[in-house]
Amino acid sequence: MSPPLGSLRPAHGREELTVRRERALLLGVLQPGERVEEEHALDELASLADTAGAEVVLRVVQRRPAVGPTFYVGRGKAEELAQLVKAHNIECVVCDSDLSPAQIRNLERLVDCKVVDRSELILDIFAAHARTREASLQVELAQLEYTYPRLTRMWSHLSRLESGMGAAGGIGTRGPGEQQLEADRRLVRRRVTDLRRQIRDIEGRKARAVADRSEEFTICLVGYTNAGKSTLMNALTGAGVKVEDKLFSTLDTRTRAWEVGEREHVLISDTVGFVKSIPHHLITSFRATLEEARQADLLLHVVDASHPEVAQQMEAVGGVLGELGCGDTPTLTVFNKMDRVRNGFAPDAEAELLILRQRFADHVCVSAQHGDGLDNLRAAVRARMERGMVEARLRLPAGDGRLLAYLARRGHVLSREYHDARVELRLRIWERYLDSARRHSADLEVVELAHAPAT
Repeated sequence: MSPPLGSLRPAHGREELTVRRERALLLGVLQPGERVEEEHALDELASLADTAGAEVVLRVVQRRPAVGPTFYVGRGKAEELAQLVKAHNIECVVCDSDLSPAQIRNLERLVDCKVVDRSELILDIFAAHARTREASLQVELAQLEYTYPRLTRMWSHLSRLESGMGAAGGIGTRGPGEQQLEADRRLVRRRVTDLRRQIRDIEGRKARAVADRSEEFTICLVGYTNAGKSTLMNALTGAGVKVEDKLFSTLDTRTRAWEVGEREHVLISDTVGFVKSIPHHLITSFRATLEEARQADLLLHVVDASHPEVAQQMEAVGGVLGELGCGDTPTLTVFNKMDRVRNGFAPDAEAELLILRQRFADHVCVSAQHGDGLDNLRAAVRARMERGMVEARLRLPAGDGRLLAYLARRGHVLSREYHDARVELRLRIWERYLDSARRHSADLEVVELAHAPAT
């Protein structure tokens, strides 16, 4: 990987460290069919660059029939970039697409500064925000898989990996005449193999942890980065999740209990946010972290209703969910930040939001920051839960207090009649709770069973 966009240096000779922001030029190509104004075309890339620690100095957008195979943009525009880089002391050119190694090499030679594509920028941000061992391993794997085909450009940056890999690949293991590039390739392959093994172990533990909660109704918050998932999580559960107005401020999954009704709770998890064109390596590496989404009973798709590109963001999230295998999971759309819409902060989003609310009829409008609409969200979730409920008439031993307490806690008892040593219950209960009770008690008799009518 290239050195990070934000680098550290001593402040006036003191021990404290301050962040020096690299001067960056943003570069994008708009192709036919892309319905976006040039002035807003690089807004998300600017937010990503700011999160990575860069100072955005210039934005350059070129409309072309297709991406240039040599310089990403046309030769004339590339030569113009070289002049801009020199005139404005640009240290890094950040491109809004994934570039081939040849495109990066050609552009770097022409503009005489570092060139970073979209995937490398996102990987850099993830590396900076990884806090747990799980996230660090996943990001490192994604970085190495991205780096491997680009080693001809970057091999000099990889020497630091050797110290963390033990004796394997060190001095004395290279054959006569072996080139440094091939040595680094071997180094990367070994590290990738080791990381995949460690992540498989994590995936196994994560899958077992999720399976242990199989009796619970589980909900997962998904959505575009910075849509307000963590703010909503805090508003619903008081989880105290750190909230920042930055992209990808949350990388690690957090699960908390959420009371959706009297004596009724669910488990709700917050996950990493998505963006358009998210690097495939990241999706693959973060499958363990996103296990919660794949196993959830209900997804809450949190949408920033005030964003001018709300429809495109929703489409990007849908694409990632499909790639994760969550395309068929029941989903409730949560239009967040409605206070901004009502107060006129997002005039461009209002018309599109009206269309989206008609398109996604099963939705709730909230303002997580101000607590508006949260009761409606709870009611919508309870209604979703009741779709999986059954109405049952059960007979069980009157002395089985544990089973009686379990059924009363997990279901809604409609009537109770005692006959000698047995009790007959009529109740509404979620089907998986009833299945669990039947597995653990051979004395439980199901007299009648039918899907519960909606309430």
